[in-house]
Amino acid sequence: MSMRIGNAPCSWGVEFAQDDRNPAWQTVLQQCSRAGYSGIELGPVGFMPEDPGELADALAANGLELIAGVVFRPFHDPAQWDDVLDGTVRTCKALQAHGAKHCVLIDSISARRAPTAGRGQEAVKMEPDEWNAYRERIVKAATLAHEEYGLIPEIHPHAGGFMDFEPEVERLLDETDPEILKICIDTGHCTYAGFDPVAFMQRHMDRITYVHFKSTDPVVKARAIANRTGFYDACGQGIFCNLSDGEVDFVAVRKLLLDSGYDGWCTIEQDCDPTLNPDPEGDARLNREYLQSIGFD
Repeated sequence: MSMRIGNAPCSWGVEFAQDDRNPAWQTVLQQCSRAGYSGIELGPVGFMPEDPGELADALAANGLELIAGVVFRPFHDPAQWDDVLDGTVRTCKALQAHGAKHCVLIDSISARRAPTAGRGQEAVKMEPDEWNAYRERIVKAATLAHEEYGLIPEIHPHAGGFMDFEPEVERLLDETDPEILKICIDTGHCTYAGFDPVAFMQRHMDRITYVHFKSTDPVVKARAIANRTGFYDACGQGIFCNLSDGEVDFVAVRKLLLDSGYDGWCTIEQDCDPTLNPDPEGDARLNREYLQSIGFD
């Protein structure tokens, strides 16, 4: 059994492909490799080259394997289905071209939910018909990834969207086929939403096929929730801190993964503002060293 540690472009502040604040994709690959990683996520489709040959050469030059791709699109908005489908298809094609298996589906931030990130009791809920259509859009994307591209589709709870708090995650899992939709659990988004990632993982390890390592600074988190701070502003304030400094118990996470026989990637995602983090490579190195210090290879 082996667990491998990867990283992702969002640790360099890359949330959207066309953001002028993004570092160059070549810089992200080089720094990820120098920080001690052997794998990286695709980032938002369009950030890295969509020409398979160009990206394959760059990955090889940096000793990196492509792990996964994230479809961070508005699944909650039926009027934007074409955008969701575009992101899904392009991401699937890129993953298939490079032998990556994990297609992570994330409902992007909604204006209706952003002010109540971390405040589950106050968050607006979908009406039954709206929920049913929302669930079916997620299933359609997952089915496409699974049946047409041979990938593993995984739902990823995320602050500020409609797949955020524990009850709605549990509901989606209850209402979908476990052969079609797996889970990418993100430890930091669990704590942001107010639930224990270890307890959640204990209940659902049979469905967890991919893991994101992230942690939250409890002081910054409490302030962000109290002030109704927007997600990206909270990132800029450091809500997602270095793994060793946050509230997630990664020793317990490691034990659970080992006891469960998890054999796959654990990818660090330390979302940040690219203009406010002066040393993402240094943070990536510190996170890698911390994980090694508690027993991860």
